[in-house]
Amino acid sequence: MAMRAPVWGVLALAGVTACGGGDGNALAKTPADTSGARAPAAEATPPACDPDNGGLTLPAGFCATVFADNVGAARHVTVAPNGVVYVALLKGAPGPEQGETGRGGILALEDTDHDGHADRRADFGSLGGTGVAVHDDALYADAMTAIVRYPLRAGSLEPAGRPDTIVRDLPTRGHGARNIAFTRDGAMLVNVGSRTNSCQQRDRTDGSPGIDPCSELETRAGIWRFDPTKPNQTQATGVRFATGIRNAMGLAMNPADGRIWATQHGRDQLFQNWGRYFDATQGAELPAEELVQVNEGDDFGWPYCYYDQTQRKLVLAPEYGGDGKEVGRCAQKKAPAVAFPGHWAPMALAFYTGTQYPAHYRGGAFIAFHGSWNRAPEPQAGYRVVFVPFSGGQPTGTYEDFATGFAGTSSPQPASAKHRPAGVAVAPDGALFITDDAGGRIWRVVYRGR
Repeated sequence: MAMRAPVWGVLALAGVTACGGGDGNALAKTPADTSGARAPAAEATPPACDPDNGGLTLPAGFCATVFADNVGAARHVTVAPNGVVYVALLKGAPGPEQGETGRGGILALEDTDHDGHADRRADFGSLGGTGVAVHDDALYADAMTAIVRYPLRAGSLEPAGRPDTIVRDLPTRGHGARNIAFTRDGAMLVNVGSRTNSCQQRDRTDGSPGIDPCSELETRAGIWRFDPTKPNQTQATGVRFATGIRNAMGLAMNPADGRIWATQHGRDQLFQNWGRYFDATQGAELPAEELVQVNEGDDFGWPYCYYDQTQRKLVLAPEYGGDGKEVGRCAQKKAPAVAFPGHWAPMALAFYTGTQYPAHYRGGAFIAFHGSWNRAPEPQAGYRVVFVPFSGGQPTGTYEDFATGFAGTSSPQPASAKHRPAGVAVAPDGALFITDDAGGRIWRVVYRGR
């Protein structure tokens, strides 16, 4: 099967604009919908895949289509119960055909003929960020300094009205991307990443000591809980759910048991700022990126501690008197469930809730790694989607590559990588969607059997 033309190319051929209107733009001729909300495809046999899987290397039996292409800086993704795919587009980020002026907002996509390629789209909103989630017939989205809620409308890709601001006045600078998850009882959780690398008196400066206690922890480096139905909340009216997480870009509830899981971006520059304790190789490999299980009140130790995967323990950061071996106050902090190589940058987390994939994948977690910048002189790494098997609600302690080939080179750099994974989501039919904020591509990965 020949690969479809990129989304923007189809828009041009169809003679429509990039901005959605009414029930969304048709990217190809499709029958008119008069039945309200559409049901997702019932896929006993998934559609044919693109000959090269859109550039991805996948495990045996899996294949992919380029669901949409050249859409801009596609960050997190979610799929509604009716199969409509919503993607957060990062405003001002580099994107194909956009330079540094990405418009931001929300992109809605639908595959009405069930061939694995989007043929309808709509765009709405303009303050695009990273997080996006569907909950109780509404779409929640990161609007940079706020979390907004769009009412969804049956039979339409566009919302039923203007958004409400649910949380406002979120802090900016540093790790400013927000992501969103919901608990089993309906509370909304929002990540607020740290402003700095390690809460130094002079950020990212050789030998600068840490601020102790770190004042950032009052409003940053943690997860906050809010009421998703109440407008105009602030961090002061919300509840700090967990703390000591430098940047929990992956955040999800495990539907099997309701427990909350997150990924943590480990700190940078151990070698560059603390060469008296760490050599270049240690600086490249340490500290671990983390998958953590989060309960209310948990403290994961940032900035005072980091996880050393070679020693398999939390150790005291050099900004706070550590030497790479001392544990100190870190004995009271919560360690990760799974550790990954340093600086891979985990961007998104999704539990596999479908039945399309083999039993090995059911109940496990997919994690999108954006790719490193701080591993020199070692090669940069990451740029992949991995799978973490679960058993009895816990990781088995291992992870495995699931999708690779994003960067397009064996020695990737962030600025030159062709694609960088940014989001993962599981559709009602069991397909996995993967987004990319460097090349603006969205993949749909299905299982076709061995």
